[in-house]
Amino acid sequence: MQKIGVGLASFGMSGQVFHAPLLYVNPGFEIISILERTRDLSRSRYPDAKIVRDFSDLLRDDRIELVVVNTPDRFHYEMAKEALEAGKHVVLEKPIVQDSKKGDELIALADGKNLLLSVFQNRRWDGDFLTIRKILDKGMLGRLVEYEAHFDRYRNFIQENTWKEDPGSGTGTLFNLGSHLIDQALVLFGKPEYVNADIRIQRTGGRVDDAFTLWLGYPDVKVTLKASYLVREPGPRYLIHGTEGSFLKHGIDPQEEALKQGALPGGPGWGMEPETEWGVLNTEIGAFHGPYETLPGNYGAYYENIYQVLTGKEKPAVTSRQANLVIQVIEAAVESNQSGNRVKL
Repeated sequence: MQKIGVGLASFGMSGQVFHAPLLYVNPGFEIISILERTRDLSRSRYPDAKIVRDFSDLLRDDRIELVVVNTPDRFHYEMAKEALEAGKHVVLEKPIVQDSKKGDELIALADGKNLLLSVFQNRRWDGDFLTIRKILDKGMLGRLVEYEAHFDRYRNFIQENTWKEDPGSGTGTLFNLGSHLIDQALVLFGKPEYVNADIRIQRTGGRVDDAFTLWLGYPDVKVTLKASYLVREPGPRYLIHGTEGSFLKHGIDPQEEALKQGALPGGPGWGMEPETEWGVLNTEIGAFHGPYETLPGNYGAYYENIYQVLTGKEKPAVTSRQANLVIQVIEAAVESNQSGNRVKL
């Protein structure tokens, strides 16, 4: 089996919880090097991977074909550009960049060098979202009229020593959690005609946005995306209504928590929810009303697709242009919040 050598540009939360485990269990990849500037956290888990102290060490290694840029958002553009210029394929942690014009530059650079540029939008492979796609593909709600998605948390304090709470990093909940919700909506409905937004700082002492409501404009369906860090008692994560029925889903996909607990992806029962967590489908089609089984989530499908792309067998599931459209929506949302008006795309 052809092995793809990988260099991991960071071993923080995303490297430890998502990228390294998903790459490790996929037989098509070999983690060659992991960038840790001062620590050696990866040594015990991935002893065969070389620890390097500088990004240039990843780029000089001819064994590395794919570089995973999973550093803080503000470094994405420069590091992805360096990797592409060095002839490496690139997977970027979401969001792709913080400025869609810079995203355009990276896309042009990758295209010009015939290199892959993709973004880790793992929430496309949440079990609940896969289930929603199945329900909609089968037309089980009739003609869809309303879609509302939430990504709520409860953290009523300002977390110390993290770039995600630093306004100088150009981040906040809209870039962080919003990237997931927007990407899912674009998968389902395509590019919206306009964006209307309310973006707020709600936590005491907060310095970056920690709550938002977005309305994406489509001709036939009302799309609302919401997130907040002050939701102690969460409601449904998804509320979807059509002419023939509704689907409501509470809870969140179990994969992230399992990965945080050190479980390796892909084992028996991976990504499966207990029946108590299934959503409720109420539809006139087939007169069905009750719990509807959640499909198993599968974050590993993202990197399996990347392997198939690099070996010439598939097209990218997450393209750089799709990822950059997410940034265009975010930029329109910021403009809408400032002006109080709808902003056309």
